[in-house]
Amino acid sequence: MESCMELRAMPSLFSLYRKIFFGRKPGWDQQPLPQLKVSTADVSLHIGNVEEYAEVCGFSFDGNVLPPTYLHVLVFRLHATLFTHESVTFPLLGLIHLANRIECLRPVTVHEQVRLECSLNDSRETDTGLEFDVFAEVFVGDEVVWRSVSTYLYRTGKPGRRARPPKASDMPWDDAVFWRLEDDLGRKYAKVSGDYNLIHLHPILSKRFGFDRILIHGMWSKARCVAELMPCISQYPFAVDVAFKLPLFMPATVSFGAQLSANGHLFELRDEKGRRPHLLGQIEYLD
Repeated sequence: MESCMELRAMPSLFSLYRKIFFGRKPGWDQQPLPQLKVSTADVSLHIGNVEEYAEVCGFSFDGNVLPPTYLHVLVFRLHATLFTHESVTFPLLGLIHLANRIECLRPVTVHEQVRLECSLNDSRETDTGLEFDVFAEVFVGDEVVWRSVSTYLYRTGKPGRRARPPKASDMPWDDAVFWRLEDDLGRKYAKVSGDYNLIHLHPILSKRFGFDRILIHGMWSKARCVAELMPCISQYPFAVDVAFKLPLFMPATVSFGAQLSANGHLFELRDEKGRRPHLLGQIEYLD
């Protein structure tokens, strides 16, 4: 049976992170995840927040149409609401974001009110742990204008074969674009997105999770790639699929490349030498 939560307003970051940082969860209980759903009443968008997000992620914001990835910022709060529910027995901190799909069904403007729905109802056990999907839909009135699916992994630490490092595709890399990522980028993205996972903020904090340096958020990487391709996106509706590969530590220089596909664009984010993939993605136009 699905458990439904209806919120009158967006959950506050303070209350969510109080539960995330100070709540005690024993770990996965070896059971399938519960079916949970959370929704909000109409939410107003704030142009100042959108402007700050666009600047950090490299979008050219015209003061009207939202960047295609912006609504994930709102949806993420509902993700956190689901993960802090008492029936989810493992902590949010330490979850690995494996993949994300966004469907932009039409342009959404900053002047519209949106209603959000988010559900957790699909989990499976894999060789590396518990993998699960979080589904989200954004409405204007009764119209679905945006969808997403985020796939996460909770590692269980069980023994298994060591995975081979992912390899880059055979995409030509002669015309790659290079970006410099400074070590304060994680803090800047956390401020505009509300995602204050400790591994993105400071090396002292990331070392608690086994990382010597700060990692950038996967959704910043996706947003930055989409921002680079915005002049090439010719129509709605479209979908943007990405798979997150090797962690991206900062400071670093990364390279970005893209090419046309049969129905859109393929793109990748790699290390400076163009050998190690951090993100593989595809933009697909929908019928």
